[in-house]
Amino acid sequence: MERGRRPLGCGTMAKKIGRSKKASKTKRGADGKRRVAAGKRWSGYVTKHSNALDLEKGVFTSKDPARIAGSLKRSAVASKRRKADPYRSALSMLIFYRNRAGKNLPQAQKRVLDRAKAELRKAFGRQ
Repeated sequence: MERGRRPLGCGTMAKKIGRSKKASKTKRGADGKRRVAAGKRWSGYVTKHSNALDLEKGVFTSKDPARIAGSLKRSAVASKRRKADPYRSALSMLIFYRNRAGKNLPQAQKRVLDRAKAELRKAFGRQ
């Protein structure tokens, strides 16, 4: 490598978006895991303030997959702000929640959400 030349990708994207090349210091909790500063959890914000669906409170905490699917279907069909068809909007919200909150969910609730996907397919007649 020639002297004075940097390889491509060495901070070029950081410059474009206005960040320094150095990694930011992450706060860690007592258990050594990364903590996110309050107000930085965008996935929780999206779940609460979705512009596409008005979800019932606590819909994803239910233990009944059919209830979750029914609630998502009602929200998707009633919404006038969604861009896709109701099935796709409901399924997208369910998958989004499962993927984003999945790290912190108990295994049993993950299984409930996975079964809710199958129930959602049945509810919309897409087997």
